[in-house]
This record gives sequence, structure tokens and C-alpha cells, in this order.
Amino acid sequence: MSLNAEAAHNVAHVLTKALPYIQRYCGKTIVIKYGGNAMVDEELKHSFARDLVLMKLVGINPVVVHGGGPQIGELLKRLGKTSEFIEGMRVTDKETMDVVEMVLGGLVNKEIVTLINNHGGQAVGLSGKDGGLIKAKKMHITRNSPELNAPEIIDIGHVGEVESINASVVNMLVQGDFIPVIAPIGVGSDGHSYNINADLVAGKMAEILKAEKLLLLTNTPGLLDSDGNLLTDLDIPTVKALIDDGTIHGGMLPKIRCALEAVQAGVNRAHIVDGRVKHAVMLELFTDEGMGSLIRRK
Repeated sequence: MSLNAEAAHNVAHVLTKALPYIQRYCGKTIVIKYGGNAMVDEELKHSFARDLVLMKLVGINPVVVHGGGPQIGELLKRLGKTSEFIEGMRVTDKETMDVVEMVLGGLVNKEIVTLINNHGGQAVGLSGKDGGLIKAKKMHITRNSPELNAPEIIDIGHVGEVESINASVVNMLVQGDFIPVIAPIGVGSDGHSYNINADLVAGKMAEILKAEKLLLLTNTPGLLDSDGNLLTDLDIPTVKALIDDGTIHGGMLPKIRCALEAVQAGVNRAHIVDGRVKHAVMLELFTDEGMGSLIRRK
């Protein structure tokens, strides 16, 4: 067998193996939270865009919610403004919120849209303010201190939670064969803009859209146990037990809670996927082995 024939055979084998998964997910919505290294490494950015275009071409409907924390921090630094965090949340005054909107709704969002379109897709960028897509409510941090008689309520500015999502805005784009790319900014009943954690927006988006899957791209292989081993297949009771015993902690806790809430609300499966791997989305969707950690209803 010549090299060319062998290469062609390998391609045919891969496509044949992917066929059952393409059939399974055709017509279904997959919500992807895009962040971490996958957003800053040039090769990974292009592989992610190609994955989305391929998904759409075979009849799957990807919906992207993106982060942009490092890019926000970098611009704030260039402007001479110090980033302050409380309980992992960026304190966001009016000036910082202006930067957040410029970076998330402008620079980052439009770069992702351009990448997808350059690879043959049709992407449309949105912030949660467009078409009343995301209604937000102000978030307050509650902190318990032994020296205080009551919990301390901390105002962290223009940081919000999802109050509601207008699914019709996204559905209109999906039905028009577009790939929605959403910046996690909402607007409150007070008319103010709010910066919302992208994981939380992705989880709620998956719930409201009745997505088949929620994929959260991270900078880790997935959820690890206390010995550093990858946990691959988890049901709801197991995840709750891992939270209770402290195995899931720190920065992974909000992601897992977001995935858990989405699954409990009806999303079939949620995955914590290593975004540092080229074509991580394709490997998760179209291979028997998959990628990262799976959280399922039962």
C-alpha cells in the first residue's frame, strides 16, 4: 500500500468512526464555553474555529459563550488601573465595566467571529444586551466573619448573575444557519450593564436552549481526584459527594456547580474539556474515548 493510499484509508476510517456521533448530534444544540489557553494560543484558536465550522456543516448547532478575563486584566493594567478580586470575582466599578464591555463585546467577541468566518463559517457576535438576550441581577458577595454578628454583604460593583435568557434571539440565529458567539454581559432592570461569569452564562444558556451537551473548555485535563487521577464518568450523586468531601474545590468548584445545575435542569450531559488540546471539541464529540470529565444525569 502506498503512503497516499494508506493516508486515504486512515481518513476514511476516522470519518466512518465519526458517523454514528454525527447522526446522534445532527440537529442538536451544543453550548460551548470558550476560554483559557484555547483563546490565546494561535494554533488552538484556529483549530477551535475549524471545529465549529465542521460541526455546523454536519448539522450540529454550536452556540459559543466566551470569557476574556486575562484580556480585561491586561487592558486595565495598560490603563494604569489595578484589578481587585473578592472571592474570585473582579470588583467592577463603572470605569472597569466600560473596559469589560469594550474587551468582551468588542475585541474578543469580534476576533472569535472573524476566525470562524475566515474558516468558512457564518458567525454572529452578540452581547447579552443585544435583543434583551440576558437579563441580569446584581450579585453581592456574602462573607461570614467570626468577629461579626451577621454575615458581611460586600458590593463588588457591576458584577451580575443571570436572571433570565431570551432564547428566541439565539434560536433565530441558529435556524438561519449562523453560529452565535455570545459575550457574557447582561443588563439589569436598573438599566446598568453587568459582567457575568462566562461559565454561569454557558450553563444557563444550555438549560434554556435545551441543549444536548454543555462543553466547558478549561486549562486542566478535567476533574481530578485527590490523587491527581482524571475522573471521567460521573453521575449527579457522585459529583455532590465530591463537593461535600472537598475533592472539588477552588477554581474548579464554580465550573462543576454550573455543569451540575445544567444537567439537573435537563441538559443531557456536561463535559469539562481540556482546551489546551488541539481539536478538543471534535475529540469529545466524535470519538469513543472522548475528552475530560463527563457529568450525566444517571
